[in-house]
Formats: sequence, structure tokens, C-alpha cells
Amino acid sequence: MTDIENLKGLVAESGNIVFFGGAGVSTESGIPDFRSVDGLYSQSYKYPPETILSHEFFMNNTEEFYHFYRNKILHLEAKPNFAHIKLAELETEDKLKAVITQNIDGLHQLAGSKKVLELHGSIYRNYCMHCHQFYPVQTIKESQGVPECGCGGTIKPDVVLYGEGLNSDVINQSVGAITKAEVLIIGGTSLGVYPAAGLIDYYRGRNLVLVNKSSTPMDSRANLIIKGSIGEIFKQLKWSKK
Repeated sequence: MTDIENLKGLVAESGNIVFFGGAGVSTESGIPDFRSVDGLYSQSYKYPPETILSHEFFMNNTEEFYHFYRNKILHLEAKPNFAHIKLAELETEDKLKAVITQNIDGLHQLAGSKKVLELHGSIYRNYCMHCHQFYPVQTIKESQGVPECGCGGTIKPDVVLYGEGLNSDVINQSVGAITKAEVLIIGGTSLGVYPAAGLIDYYRGRNLVLVNKSSTPMDSRANLIIKGSIGEIFKQLKWSKK
């Protein structure tokens, strides 16, 4: 039996599946990750991306933050790939109970997923830091310099920058979903970013599936490891109750 057939079997037998994904889920949609050979960390900027995408840099160098953010983080042209699409299909069959993502691109929702827990926020939510008025992502994309609210306050993306804490409600929901999961599928992540990666420790089930191009610290705990491009792998899957 092939690895793909094994994954299909686990899905067919389970009524409570949770997916935990990272940047690798969206690279096939044209969104670069940070740590790959051609990722953002390997590109040359005046400051390292990790510095630019920090709370301190945002507060002290807001205009330069937005120059980088518009050019390198906002990919509004990106479309869901087969990984996003197949997960959304699995949710419609009431098998997938949650998508827990480290991505901020909203592609899971664009594919049709409803229960998406965004650990690091979303580019589609933006708020005035003074009066808390909501602004759509188009406001950020189409503005020049530092986007400002009508009240004069600075508009900030609802994304978790380095040096900021994760949303406690999202964390609690993620822990609850992972704890109850029969099958936990982890895809497109090196599991090297904490505290998000630490959520995996709450999994108590026996069906841990890793779909990744490279090895992860969790490989020894997994009972099924599929190496490769997650979009191409999910493209081969056909979910069906029949």
C-alpha cells in the first residue's frame, strides 16, 4: 500500500481530523516563505526581514515597515492551491474539524474553509491603533507611506509581529482541537517556529501524519511521513464518504 493510500485510509476511518500548516502550504500559490533557499531570509534588504517584521521596528520605522510589507507580504493575487482546496472539501464532508495555520494570507478561507484558526493573524484585518476602526486590506495596498485613519491614528495589520504575543482565544481553540483530534495532519512547516509549533505537544492520538519536503523534529513521533510538495500530494487525493 502506498503512502497516499495509507493517508486516504486514515481519512476514511476518522471523523475528527485537524490540519496544522505553515508557509509551505502557500509557496505553491506563489507566496515565498522565509527560510527556504529562495525565501525572504536569503534576499538582501537594508534590514533582515525578521527585524522589519517586529513590533519594535513597526513602531519606530513605520513607513519603512509598510514599504516592505506592501512589496513582500501582500500577495493579493495569490490563489488557493490543491492543498487548500482539498482541505476545504474535507471540511464539507464534516471530517476536518479545524485548520490551524501559521499563515496570514487567507487562502484557506478563499478555498472555502470555514473553521480556520489563524495563529499569526491575517492581512485581511487591519485596525486603527487609536479608535480601532476596521479597514480592509485594499486600504493598505492602495495607500502611500503610513496608512492613517480618519481620526489621525496609524492603521496596523492584525498580524502577529515578532515580539508580540499570540491571541489567547485562538491558542485555546487550537489546543482544544488538537487535543480532541483522531488524526492530526501537519503540512508545509518545519515546526521550528515557537510558540506555534509547541501546540503539537497537545496531540494525544495515534495517527500523526507529516506531509513536508524536509524532516521535522516530530518525525520520530509520526506514524506516516510523506515527503514532497504538499499541493502535489494533495492533488492525488480524492475524499469521499462512499
